[in-house]
Amino acid sequence: MSETEIRSVMVPLTGIDVLIPNASVAEVVSYSEPEPIPEAAEWVLGTVLWHGWQVPVISYAHLIEEAEKEKTNGSRLCIIKTLIDTDRMPYMAILAQGHPKLTTVTEDNLEEVPTETNPIAVAGRVQVDGREAVIPDLDRLGHLVAHAAFGALPLTS
Repeated sequence: MSETEIRSVMVPLTGIDVLIPNASVAEVVSYSEPEPIPEAAEWVLGTVLWHGWQVPVISYAHLIEEAEKEKTNGSRLCIIKTLIDTDRMPYMAILAQGHPKLTTVTEDNLEEVPTETNPIAVAGRVQVDGREAVIPDLDRLGHLVAHAAFGALPLTS
């Protein structure tokens, strides 16, 4: 019997790492200053132009209350595909502290970290090879970002 492997990306944030399926990551790029969005939530840093798309940039660590503020010097933007059904926002970017690392998740190296509750947009917490990480609820995150950044997009598809 073959073991199931999920190729993933471990994205370092301030205070925590985020584990995202590799198939959801479009590209990792150097940080560029986002264009502010008037009246957006504090964790929405603005938008950047990427391959012709206005991509909202977020501080996921701020959203899930792991960090009040993240540094931008030397950081990266992890461009991820959204799961929401809209042509207006097919991508969003998470502010990353350093270089995301490819990792393979298996039953042997994955351990769930039990919690009573999770912050909004967090599906769960795990340890991969002893390194703690948050698994984002990408569907909910896409809806939150669309609503917080643009306000006009539907929250449900």
